[in-house]
Amino acid sequence: MTTGSSPLAAFDQSPRTRLVFGAGTLSRLGELAREYGGNRVLLVTDRGIVAAGHAARAVEALKSKGLAVEVYDGVRENPTTADVAACLEVARAASVDLLVGVGGGSSLDTAKGTNFILTNGGEMRDYWGVGKATKPMLPLIAVPTTAGTGSECQSAALIADVVTHQKMACLDPKAAARVAILDPELTLSMPAGVTAVTGVDALAHALETAVTTKRNAVSRMYSVSAFQLLLPSLTRVLDHPGDADARGRMLLGAAFAGTAIELSMLGAAHSAANPLTAHFHVVHGAAVGLMLPHVMRHNAAGSVEAREAYAELARATGTGDRALDVDSQVSALLERLEAVLVRAGIPRTLAAARVDAAKIPELSVEAARQWTATFNPVPMTAASFEGLYRAAL
Repeated sequence: MTTGSSPLAAFDQSPRTRLVFGAGTLSRLGELAREYGGNRVLLVTDRGIVAAGHAARAVEALKSKGLAVEVYDGVRENPTTADVAACLEVARAASVDLLVGVGGGSSLDTAKGTNFILTNGGEMRDYWGVGKATKPMLPLIAVPTTAGTGSECQSAALIADVVTHQKMACLDPKAAARVAILDPELTLSMPAGVTAVTGVDALAHALETAVTTKRNAVSRMYSVSAFQLLLPSLTRVLDHPGDADARGRMLLGAAFAGTAIELSMLGAAHSAANPLTAHFHVVHGAAVGLMLPHVMRHNAAGSVEAREAYAELARATGTGDRALDVDSQVSALLERLEAVLVRAGIPRTLAAARVDAAKIPELSVEAARQWTATFNPVPMTAASFEGLYRAAL
């Protein structure tokens, strides 16, 4: 991956989401909605964003350009098909022609899920997979208020079946936001805990996308740039929450990492994290952060290309002596990552996260079934995941 002799992987990349970055750019929401043909807008958000005043500012920006606005503020964390159905009812009643998602990944996923069914009919499971929408979808403007998921730069809606609890990844290029407004001022209201877990999730996105089997020359640029922005900035915003420049770097880094996901997918750290969240309610970013160093060691031991990719990230962030050999650079990267995870308050063991060791065999089987596991640079089995979980005990 990092040497001139390594073959370049084939790719087909078409930028789908326009990025509008800068402090105060939320004020351009109405202008941008008009530009993309909006007249009747549904703003999809959650009650926390309403309480913070961000939703009111978004509504004001839209109404200032003469748009009619309906607000759905019932978004919940890890949205289900029931949440999409509730949002869809509001969208249909208002005959909307443009969607705006304001909030974290759950708000953006709910907006995307609503868009699928509003424009193409059926139910969410009809779109589980890739490219299953046959009709055009409404323009979506994404306004993230956390620096974490990178959903604003992805074409996937992650929606759980309310009956089976199966999380469905519904991917379609038509579902991608036309515009992402990246306004660092919106992230200043994030509590320290949310800043920590969402920031760690973004870091993991940069690290995982850098080594997946789908990585390519374009995704690599986004992964490296994201990591350069995120690694030094996360501790900065935790120590100085009002640092607007560091907040901006986190927000842009998360968007770049989200773009990298769109191009190269994720790996085993996310596969191992999802069962921890499902069974023991470990917050997603904390679960990913807990498992990430173990996955990185596993990948570095089993893949020369992964090891070189981690070393490249170390060099790109000035981690360790550039004169060190690759193994030493990877060790330096892991040491620095561990320090960031400790500062972010991420549990360092499964025991600290109150995970029952007796459940490890079941967790391992579920982790091996996760879609992201198929993109890990080292092939993963249930036995592989059991080894990772036991290392994390």
